[in-house]
Amino acid sequence: MIIVLKSTASEEQIQHIVESIESWGMTPNLSRGTERTIIGVIGDERTIRTKPLEVFPGVDSVMSVLKPYKLASAEFQADRTRITLPPVKAGEEATVIGGKDIVVVAGPCSVESKDSLHEVARVVKEGGAKLLRAGAFKPRTSPYSFQGLGVEGLRYLAEVREAVGIPIITEVMDTRDVEMVAEVADVLQIGARNTQNFNLLKVVGRSKKPVLIKRGISGTIEELLMSAEYVMSEGNANVILCERGIRTFEKATRNTLDISAVPVIKRESHLPVMVDPSHGCGQWDLVSPLAKAAVAVGADGVMVEVHPCPEEALSDGGQALLPKTFEKMMSELKRVAESVDRSI
Repeated sequence: MIIVLKSTASEEQIQHIVESIESWGMTPNLSRGTERTIIGVIGDERTIRTKPLEVFPGVDSVMSVLKPYKLASAEFQADRTRITLPPVKAGEEATVIGGKDIVVVAGPCSVESKDSLHEVARVVKEGGAKLLRAGAFKPRTSPYSFQGLGVEGLRYLAEVREAVGIPIITEVMDTRDVEMVAEVADVLQIGARNTQNFNLLKVVGRSKKPVLIKRGISGTIEELLMSAEYVMSEGNANVILCERGIRTFEKATRNTLDISAVPVIKRESHLPVMVDPSHGCGQWDLVSPLAKAAVAVGADGVMVEVHPCPEEALSDGGQALLPKTFEKMMSELKRVAESVDRSI
């Protein structure tokens, strides 16, 4: 249920509505936008329908949220969500995800060694990336594939984060590891294989760290938004949605990157949207064209893999960009961003 307030509603009237909702055992979510102020109400809809919300002073109208996702719905929040990451080093600017600037996230698929991670972190930061991506824990299709360095990889991420001064995004796979990973990561990533691991989603929701949720391998947009709802229902509103390709009958690419998902999600939700073209296609030469397409259709960020020697990568080398290719892509992305009145 959404309560739309009059522009003349006083603070006393708003507080009275909020307190009344809480006294009924429901949760109010106050959202002040540039054009309107709304109060979203979460709770048993049967109870909500019995309450005379329309008669409260300051109320303009009351409407139901028909979509199964409530907190993530564009109807539920007046303005788009912006997530601010404080700078790692004093004197540098904070990173805002969901604003006018398009945020580029780059790095290797997995942490392989401290030296190689340091090298890539320096290259991508100098090239314009705002976050370093690298997996300490790696979910792999085969149990015989490289599974990541685990705790040792987290230690390398922490050291490189401080040395280079770049925020970290890394995947968490187990509820038991959330607290440990959150001590290092600036953003917690939920991978495609865990998009519907509801216990994990609830635990990261309680961590209060920003969470990036990748679309499931065969997941629908609604299912992705429902995954965000699990995180947000635990009190964490800092959620980023990521399109990373879905499984279709097409064999020309590793996955089928659903570019249309970006404007659809931005129509349906107030949450920022990123695109991962590396996993979306699985081929390094297609990453740059797809990244440009993502920027053109309104993505708030792009996540790509970069490796100094892809042929020696322990995972997903075929989709990783060389540093020089990454620099070229960044130059091209800036021009595309300017054409849609944004910047990188």
